[in-house]
Amino acid sequence: MPLKVLVAGKGGTGKTTTSALLSFFLSLRGLKVLALDTDSVPNLAQALGVPRDKALKIIPLTKNNEFIAKRTGAKPGEAWGIFFRLNPQVDDIIEKFGLRVRDNLRLVVVGSIDAAKEGCLCPAIALARAFLKHVMMDEREAVVVDSEAGAEVFGRGLAENFDHMICVSEPTVKSLDISFRLIEMGKNLGIERIDLLVNKVPPDKLGMIRRKVLDECGKRDVGAFFIPYDDSFFLSEMEGRGVDIYPENSPGVIAMNEAFSEIFSYFLRR
Repeated sequence: MPLKVLVAGKGGTGKTTTSALLSFFLSLRGLKVLALDTDSVPNLAQALGVPRDKALKIIPLTKNNEFIAKRTGAKPGEAWGIFFRLNPQVDDIIEKFGLRVRDNLRLVVVGSIDAAKEGCLCPAIALARAFLKHVMMDEREAVVVDSEAGAEVFGRGLAENFDHMICVSEPTVKSLDISFRLIEMGKNLGIERIDLLVNKVPPDKLGMIRRKVLDECGKRDVGAFFIPYDDSFFLSEMEGRGVDIYPENSPGVIAMNEAFSEIFSYFLRR
């Protein structure tokens, strides 16, 4: 069975960095990985190391009006009530728009699929959802989805297609409270494996944060992993560098890879 991972969390927690590092982690272990950016402000391309000038030219699938009209028979923004295809052809989208990051890692920038935020974009939403449904049924070895920040992904029926979720949080009361709500939403949708990744943890506060988080996670039967605050992450993001050139010996990269090794051990050892 393929691996379908949803990376969720509050904005600013490091969700996209986590998605990028996980995509590389799985691809470096020989899996064929498809990374999908479904954020309304997509920046997974840059996180994966795509040059900034090239990344900024990528048109998200939900904003590609010409392609949407060709596949659905209607342009985004046209009047409500117009007829369009709810089941457009999507099986060639990866070949047409998939950006090859490395031999076994591709990226498709989908863009937001939240109709409430996009206004009258029903044809675009129909195309994006049909594509995501196709991807979830595909036999590709691993799919990693960098989701919209917050709870939107749970309200539009995307989350129920996943078998694993990583919820990324900062070590603050507000961020953790939101993360535990997202975790409950994921469990209610039937996602069987859920892990909490607490990012940017000050080393001198690790003990206190671990005790609090592990107690809450134990009540929910959820795994918890802790990533130390890492200056190299901050500096790399300031300079617009991708995770492919993060220092391999940095505390953040080491902790992320150790967390992924434990989280996905059940899949990697098959």
